[in-house]
Amino acid sequence: MKIESYACGAWTAGSDDGAEVKNAINGDVIGHVSSLGLDFADMLTHGRKHGGAALRQMTIHDRANMLKELAKHLLDHKEEFYAISAMTGATRADGWVDIEGGIGTVFAYSGIARRELPNETFAVEGNVEQLSAKGSFLGRHILTAKRGVSLHINAFNFPCWGMLEKIAPSLIAGVPVIVKPATVSAYLTEAMVKEIVASGILPEGSIQLICGRTGDMFDHLNEQDSVTFTGSASTGRMLKSHPNIVANSIPFNMEADSLNCSILGANAGPGTAEFDLFIKGVTQEVTVKAGQKCTAIRRAIVPQDHVEAVIEALKARLDKTPVGDPAADGVRMGSLVGTDQVGDVWAAVETLAQDSEIVHGGSREFDVIGADREKGAFFPSTLLYCDKPFATDSAHSVEAFGPVSTVMPYKDEDEAIE
Repeated sequence: MKIESYACGAWTAGSDDGAEVKNAINGDVIGHVSSLGLDFADMLTHGRKHGGAALRQMTIHDRANMLKELAKHLLDHKEEFYAISAMTGATRADGWVDIEGGIGTVFAYSGIARRELPNETFAVEGNVEQLSAKGSFLGRHILTAKRGVSLHINAFNFPCWGMLEKIAPSLIAGVPVIVKPATVSAYLTEAMVKEIVASGILPEGSIQLICGRTGDMFDHLNEQDSVTFTGSASTGRMLKSHPNIVANSIPFNMEADSLNCSILGANAGPGTAEFDLFIKGVTQEVTVKAGQKCTAIRRAIVPQDHVEAVIEALKARLDKTPVGDPAADGVRMGSLVGTDQVGDVWAAVETLAQDSEIVHGGSREFDVIGADREKGAFFPSTLLYCDKPFATDSAHSVEAFGPVSTVMPYKDEDEAIE
């Protein structure tokens, strides 16, 4: 099966086999992803000419109500998306964040637009500003829809939510979108976009989909277009420095890597509600989406007197989070999105382990419920301890984008902050 793109009003498969994508649980081939043969210049023209023109004829409230209807429609088909989401290694709870969380975001943007923006094709921003002494020169901003296309390049970990939280404000602003999901989970985005197109709720040209590479699309962007990117910092920097982006000052918004932390207060020792909340929070961020979240807690910064208690409490909770096929009884953590991701996370853990001690997990031999560990993209929940966080850089610069977190001690509040 070929994963298709939606371009210029038609579903089309790439003209070569492209990249093979597999079920993250059992390794079965789902399909092939390729965009070879797409005319990217035509896609941009189609979006500007048809999608943009239709959206600009609508008021902001019309667009918001359109999105509300779309969210209702997608909610009616959520079980279809959950079934496909399982192939990405997601549990039902993981899928809820991506699918219903994404749909809920569309509802939210629709409501904000109807409450806070006018029922017009434009919006007035701020008050009239007197720019000359006697008022002969006045100024006021009027916001109208740009005449371009918004290109959204998304990450693999949220194939639905990542798309929906970007297209909602773009469409409310009257700007058509082209969505480019990460290849490894593009099949879930494809399924949702097919339902969006089939619904007939959005004007033709409002949304297009690229499954595969973006080809020469960056060469054809202009100053009325915009690009949003979510993914690795290295890829983002490369795209942001594209000659056409620089030459035409094309707006480029990048959301990239981060190593978030959670700090346990000095007075929140074992037996307190705050201690229990801290342990629960770190554990959830290690295991939800198998740690594949840019908001996950990668560094648990704790008072040096509580290090042992924190590590033991985290180990106990992680031991109660079995990994395996989400369809199997008792499984609370699924797999990573693909085997390439497994390799990347192991490499990151090995780098971290040069300056930190692995205190939980970290072994390539671990139990998997209801699936073959060798065929799926499974990774064990892993906890490290860095006893000298000021003497190493890796704990603060290397992100293991999986079920991995590092505990590190502090002596006093100033040191925790530093």
